[in-house]
Amino acid sequence: MSIGRRHALLPSIFCWALRLILLLAVNLCGEMAGADEFASSWPAGTERVWIGPEYWARPMQDWQVRQGRIECVTGGGDRAVYLLNAQLNDKNGAFDLSVRLGEMAPIDPKKTKGWTGFRLGIRGAVNEYRHNVRHGRVGVEAGVDTAGRLFIGKHRPDDAQDGTLNGKLGDLQLKLTAKPTEGDRYRLTLTASDPTTGSELATITRENIPAGRLFGSVAVVCDTLLVKRDGSRQQPRVGGARNAARFWFTDWKLSGEKVTVDPEHVFGPILFSQYSLNRSVMKITAQMPPIGPNDCQTVRLEIQNKDDQWKPIGEAAIDALARTATIRVAEWDPSRDTPYRLVYPFVGTDGTKRDYYWTGTIRHDPVDKDPLKLAVVGCRIDFAFPDLEAVERLKAQDPDLLFFYGDQIYEPNEGFGTQRSPLDKATLDYLRKYYQHGWVFGDLLRDRPAITIPDDHDVYHPNLWGEGGKKGVGNGDSGGYTMSAEWVKMVERTQSSHLPDPYDPTPVLQGIGVYYCDFVYGRVSFAVVEDRKFKSNPTGVVPGVKGRPDHITDPNLDPKTVDRPEYQLLGKRQLEFLRHWVTDWRGADMKVLLSATPFGALATHHGTYDNYLVADLDSNGWPQSGRNRAYDILRRAFALHVAGDQHISTLVHHGIDRFNDAVYSFTAPAVATGYQRWWRPDKPGKNREPGAPEYTGEFLDGLGNKITMLAAANPSPNERKNPFSLLYEKVAGYGIVKMNKADGTYTVESWPIYADPKDPSTGGQFPGWPRTIAMQDNYAREAVAHLPTVEVTGLKNPVLEIVDEADGQLVYALRIRGTSHQPKVFKPNGSYTIKVGEPGTEKMKTLKGVKPAKQAEEKLEVSF
Repeated sequence: MSIGRRHALLPSIFCWALRLILLLAVNLCGEMAGADEFASSWPAGTERVWIGPEYWARPMQDWQVRQGRIECVTGGGDRAVYLLNAQLNDKNGAFDLSVRLGEMAPIDPKKTKGWTGFRLGIRGAVNEYRHNVRHGRVGVEAGVDTAGRLFIGKHRPDDAQDGTLNGKLGDLQLKLTAKPTEGDRYRLTLTASDPTTGSELATITRENIPAGRLFGSVAVVCDTLLVKRDGSRQQPRVGGARNAARFWFTDWKLSGEKVTVDPEHVFGPILFSQYSLNRSVMKITAQMPPIGPNDCQTVRLEIQNKDDQWKPIGEAAIDALARTATIRVAEWDPSRDTPYRLVYPFVGTDGTKRDYYWTGTIRHDPVDKDPLKLAVVGCRIDFAFPDLEAVERLKAQDPDLLFFYGDQIYEPNEGFGTQRSPLDKATLDYLRKYYQHGWVFGDLLRDRPAITIPDDHDVYHPNLWGEGGKKGVGNGDSGGYTMSAEWVKMVERTQSSHLPDPYDPTPVLQGIGVYYCDFVYGRVSFAVVEDRKFKSNPTGVVPGVKGRPDHITDPNLDPKTVDRPEYQLLGKRQLEFLRHWVTDWRGADMKVLLSATPFGALATHHGTYDNYLVADLDSNGWPQSGRNRAYDILRRAFALHVAGDQHISTLVHHGIDRFNDAVYSFTAPAVATGYQRWWRPDKPGKNREPGAPEYTGEFLDGLGNKITMLAAANPSPNERKNPFSLLYEKVAGYGIVKMNKADGTYTVESWPIYADPKDPSTGGQFPGWPRTIAMQDNYAREAVAHLPTVEVTGLKNPVLEIVDEADGQLVYALRIRGTSHQPKVFKPNGSYTIKVGEPGTEKMKTLKGVKPAKQAEEKLEVSF
């Protein structure tokens, strides 16, 4: 079509002649037959786990490229390699499918029942190439079993077959020909031949195959039938199987009228990227596949200058485990949008090395944008992969910044269970799950900054009490990390290596790194904490608990007995970091804390609708003393707390000594989850807002923490007709937080997946949202006295820092709106120091010995 447009002004006869010549050329030249032909190619000398951009291997660690072919190195149930860029369309046309294959090792058909060959018409609830790979149902299977029998349809090892190879499986050419017949039906012919002589060894034909079974994706398969004692088939697992069938494949071809090739449907060689921008420091991480020793080992970063020329500005080696390349640029210009491209030299299917690009834009620091919009996303199990609705909704929201709060993977993601050892296989097992994250969100990540932090499932824990990085044992209930330190560090590199530099990079136990940090973007100061890594474990806190030590069901529990003031939540290092952060207002108008989970027990029922828990020690409402220490620091900066993890969405005003005397927390819903939670207290909340549901209002959570529940999105059945209706039943969604800098408010939004933000007819936000919170309500502690009103001239919106001279402790710090503010204090007497001005500049003044005002009209005039 582009050729036709290009020659629109030429005489029509010439145009048609040109088109005819091009059409003939396409038919004669295989390289130009992209619309209807696929042919595999793995150049000589290529050795790696990753099959290539055009394929997806399942499970990834069980396959490799070697000697110009792909090999199943670990056999078991349901091993397969899927085509990404070619599939069978819904046209009524013919096609041919062929592959050369052979045994990796001799197979004894008496010990091994299985088969190899093709799967066709693999299609899920929607015909989308990524969804088909993970959730597609097979239309037709065709191949040869380990007894040497050809079959078409569904392989059943005991069925009689009319095509046999007399046990020959060593090296075969399999070809499947499909031709339409009458009544929307197909005739399929499968032929096995000797690839060296071309002589036919066996053939079978099947008639009346419905056309609907030949629409979707295509794969080659190496399947060992694993049967339980009751005769049912075992679920395919990683780790391999005894006496498993293993095959190699090469010369894979697919062509015909019923074939559509889309060159955009590839994944790699650069899979995706993540970046952050903090003032003048930009960090970007390229996520790579498992490349081989003969592949290029570095990734280059280039930016487009004002003259539209590409300029290299950095290069980084690819980490051997994480397969990441992180580039840090210390003198970045944050004032303009900067197009970039990550460059990787790669040997393609034609055997030549050329540069491949991952492109995007590093957006300018939106200092003048109001409001600044943050998207809050996480907890993604893959039953809705590739999460088409979620991505569509997020693109419609067009956030300035992405926050992925954890559980970017769950252990069941990508199927086949979990492989925890050895290190190389366990790493590949994690990567195949984590690659889904980039496959889903890559287009959002390429042109906006992202904060990504791992949570418990990301490191293969159902719950995690990190105990400062110690080595965990068993299921991890006694604290620490059960996976190896090298593996944990690999996970953290994949998710968080692009974050701004950590506040204190000193590793914790076992040499595991840290990523807690702060940054300023769009004149909002963000702090990122690791709320699992330093947390104490709950084993033995409640004597006599059977099963999980964190799930307490005793209705007579006194919450005070489970608090341990000496136990850690965030740890001493992170509390020191937060004490620094709350006083650092350079270039910032507001503050937001980002963590994996909120600091409260904000669910009453877990797992099933009626499974009531008295207390949940996995929640960060425990230990209560640690929770109070953290929130006491945060309220001194009037910070909003944003988190996830709980799967249900909540908006809570927290209290320490009294209700509502600390910060608000917003917990975003899970984007797709299996495990459910509910907030269903058995008594109505006190002091509810007029007309508010009974589950709102003031409560003591199961650990005795003071909370005011303002909104909760509880799971409930939803009858909307959609292939992913499970998302609706489990109240899947995402959060949006708008930082309104001009008036100092936060607008918090909680969106269900089904609601199109641009189409009100699809439904709005979850009940209780949106909600606007005044920044100063994050420290709504009642004043005991007031200092004289500070009146500032020569400077608008200055920062005020109030320090109690009796103990040197910060009372609070904030940026005021306007030029006048009367500070509140919490002692009737005392003496205070007030720092006022613009931090980081010469425009700062300090007023010492300030005492509470005796009269309301008392003023302190400060001039710049």
